[in-house]
Amino acid sequence: MWRADPVGRAAHIHSAEDARRLARRRLPWMVFDYIDGAAGRETGAARNRAALDAIPLIPRILRDVSVRDLSVPLFAGQAGRPFGIAPMGMCNLSGPGSDLMLARLAAREKVPLGVSTVASTPLEKLIEVAEGQAWFQLYFSGDGSGTFRLAERARDAGYEVLILTVDVPELGRRPRELRHGFTMPFRLGPRQFLDFALHPTWSLRTLLHGRPEMANFQMPGYAFDRTESRARATWDTLARLREMWPGKLVVKGVLDVEDAVRLAASGVDAIQVSSHGARQLESAPPPIEALARIRAAVGPEMAVFYDSGLRSGEDVLKALSQGADFTFLGRILQFAIAAAGEEGLQRLWDVLSTELSAAMAQTGRCSLSEGVPIAPVPVRSSARGA
Repeated sequence: MWRADPVGRAAHIHSAEDARRLARRRLPWMVFDYIDGAAGRETGAARNRAALDAIPLIPRILRDVSVRDLSVPLFAGQAGRPFGIAPMGMCNLSGPGSDLMLARLAAREKVPLGVSTVASTPLEKLIEVAEGQAWFQLYFSGDGSGTFRLAERARDAGYEVLILTVDVPELGRRPRELRHGFTMPFRLGPRQFLDFALHPTWSLRTLLHGRPEMANFQMPGYAFDRTESRARATWDTLARLREMWPGKLVVKGVLDVEDAVRLAASGVDAIQVSSHGARQLESAPPPIEALARIRAAVGPEMAVFYDSGLRSGEDVLKALSQGADFTFLGRILQFAIAAAGEEGLQRLWDVLSTELSAAMAQTGRCSLSEGVPIAPVPVRSSARGA
């Protein structure tokens, strides 16, 4: 029976798909489709899911796997899990205070919180609540002047890791958003009004707590336009950012081997293989298939991270098997919050951890620190047999 309280709803979350299903019932259509949608006809998301499903994990037997360690080394420290929280814009759309829920989770679990350029909560507040477990994600936009001001602000706030996202020179077209007239900030017309009226719980809570805003742009002389071109970023931009940023620099949104090799030679500290959750270029290759090729090209010493399409602990183990040192989870965490608030978020995190631990046991692993042997990615032939 459906329970109205968050604890009761959280008990219904046994997988990421459960969280998505419950979130779909509770969120306005416009908000759900913003979080869930992908580029174009969404074939890119389907291809990535199929590629992940095709990777096997080989069971091993008669090994003592009674004690398992889910922590992994990450830069100079240790992360409590091999997955962290991807930077996601306007998380408070999934529920009031979502940014802070994710920050508290990062602090508890000792994993990085990716703080988006377009977060709903100021970057200074999020690193404080995350107890230092926060990385700032940066978009280049316009002529770059505001971009570098944000990087300086993050540096001054105590961020030690900067994530430069490079796969959005122009905003990808996501028809599900466009059909709803989704904009940041909201423009409320008749269609949106009806949508909100049919989801009164979300609407009343949002009204009570205030409309989510892009909190990092409350500074003089800098307004962020989500649709503004980001096409002027170049390798010279990266070099300039590397020169001014004293901490670790991650470049996110890499799918090409040649780009990855050049990045490794450019002094970045990590490469993040990602298709932006298939939200930008519909025809991009499945990033899970690019991961092993990039790992082979840059060698074992270069830090390689992964995000896009991970939905379970087994998916995380598959990404590690393809050469990732660390992974990031995105929209499924927002679904958990929309489904059952902070209780739902913790519940899904525990589910993912349990799934990973069980998969480690079944494949004969006690630890992830020594790496996961790379399994071959199935090759799909483009030709049909005669």
